[in-house]
Amino acid sequence: MAFVTTAEVCDANQEMIRSGQLRALQPAFQIYGRRQIFSGPVVTVKVFEDNGLIRHFLEEKGNGRVLVVDGGGSLRCAILGGNPVVQAQNNGWAGIIVNGCIRDVDEINGCDIGVRALASHPIKASKKGLGEQRVPLNIAGTRICDGEWLYADTDGILVSQIELSV
Repeated sequence: MAFVTTAEVCDANQEMIRSGQLRALQPAFQIYGRRQIFSGPVVTVKVFEDNGLIRHFLEEKGNGRVLVVDGGGSLRCAILGGNPVVQAQNNGWAGIIVNGCIRDVDEINGCDIGVRALASHPIKASKKGLGEQRVPLNIAGTRICDGEWLYADTDGILVSQIELSV
C-alpha cells in the first residue's frame, strides 16, 4: 500500500476534523530521528523538568506505540536524551513526541525512530520519577488521550480517536 500523507488524511476526513475525532497539533515541533514518518497507539506521560517516568516507559517493549510527553513546554532543560532514545529504538517504539526539549541531537538523529520536540537544550533534567502517566494531555492546542492514535510526517502531527485505515 502506498504511503498516505497527513495532508491527504485531512483532505479525506473533513467530517472527522469537524467532529473532533481527528485533530492536528499546532506546528510547534522540530523533527528529529531518522524516521520522519511514524504512527501508532499513544501512551501519555506528564512531567516537568524530570525524565524518570519517560525512561521507565522507554525501558518497556514499545510494540509500535508512540510515547507522548507533556513536559509543560519547558525550555529550561532537556527531558529526553540519546540513551533513552536508543533504548526506545531497540525496544520497538515507533516515536516520541516531547512538549519540551531534548539533547544529544546527533545521537538521536542517528536512531531509526521518530522524535518531535520543541527544541534542543544541553542541560539535563532531574531523574526523580515525578509526574503522571496515562492521563489526558493538552499539547499544541490539542487534547491527546492515552490509547488514541498518532500519525506524524513532515507535514505535521495528527491524533485520532480511532485507528485510521490509510
